[in-house]
Amino acid sequence: MSQSVASLDADVLILGAGAAGGAAAFHLAAAGHRVLVLERDGNERIKPCGGGMAASVQQWFPFPLAPAVEEVIRRVDFSWCLSDPVVAELPGSAPFWIVRRERLDQLLLEEAMAKGCRIERGFGVDDVQRDGEHWCVRSTDGRTVRGRAVVIANGSNSPWPARFGLGPSSLHLASTTSVRLQGRGSLQPGAARFEFGLVHHGFAWAFPIADGVNVGVGTFIGRQADSSDTILQQLLPDLGFPSDAGLRQTASLRVWNGHERLDGDGILAVGDSASLCDPFLAEGLRPALMSGCEAATHLNRWLRGECSDLRGYSIGMRQRWGDSMAWGRRIAQVFYRFPKVGYQLGVKRPTAPQRIAQILSGEMGYGDIAQRVIRRLLLQRR
Repeated sequence: MSQSVASLDADVLILGAGAAGGAAAFHLAAAGHRVLVLERDGNERIKPCGGGMAASVQQWFPFPLAPAVEEVIRRVDFSWCLSDPVVAELPGSAPFWIVRRERLDQLLLEEAMAKGCRIERGFGVDDVQRDGEHWCVRSTDGRTVRGRAVVIANGSNSPWPARFGLGPSSLHLASTTSVRLQGRGSLQPGAARFEFGLVHHGFAWAFPIADGVNVGVGTFIGRQADSSDTILQQLLPDLGFPSDAGLRQTASLRVWNGHERLDGDGILAVGDSASLCDPFLAEGLRPALMSGCEAATHLNRWLRGECSDLRGYSIGMRQRWGDSMAWGRRIAQVFYRFPKVGYQLGVKRPTAPQRIAQILSGEMGYGDIAQRVIRRLLLQRR
């Protein structure tokens, strides 16, 4: 038996209070909809992931994101097995921001709440069911809330996209280890570090934050062949830290793996839940924010009766993100199988830093460079 709209807990139930969920919550609340965010964690938790995102994401929000920005990156240092360095100055028109993830998430939520959004913390989602024309979400402790629509935004470990047939049927998982370090070590102000060679089928990164550094190790083809601890024992001293330093977290990250629908009957998947992470550079924040904003646009129209379904969201994300990621996946498959060749012919090419900056800023997609890059790598292997 369906309920009246007035008796529902919200127009939109958002599962997860991360970047994607927060972006969707703000725009939906600003459009006048009743929004309820359901967050598993009772308190803020440290997120030592890289936190890098293009400054161009600011265009999607009417409030400044600067309070969450802790470093503006204008130089990237590359290395191969801790040697053979390449220094790339990023163009002034395309700076890269480093944010403290927990602060960015909180900023988005605060802005959403200022527009009337509500948040329920300590709400671990146990079940999601379609109930007539509405959705019913039950917590692990038995609480139940109801809404007209659901946004799945609770990360790579979410079971709900698969249950409702959203996103790729065959997941492509990257193995990652993230480390939060106190102090800056040898990392220079305004500089980020990428290390190739130490990580089999992947790379390591070091991004500065205000009082520390976020270090990560990621493998993007198959499982991590070498222990991340072994890699960190070599990498951390090179960055000026003890080999056993830092707060560490391991995770399996869903990366983009094909064009699939991200919408259903009053339900959408965004961010990591939708497997939107860049399969080559592991960029996750920009697609998370992009998808949250895109989801809000289409949900707003659907809730107002201006469209009969949410298919426009899947189409929009394919055009804005997926088409480029299809080429990014092809580059990754070649580059990470022949990483030394990729480093020599890709990273060390004079035009590479500008191209990487343009891709990260959204000024250029992988399709603009993919055929030349793949042909160059394959020809060199022959």
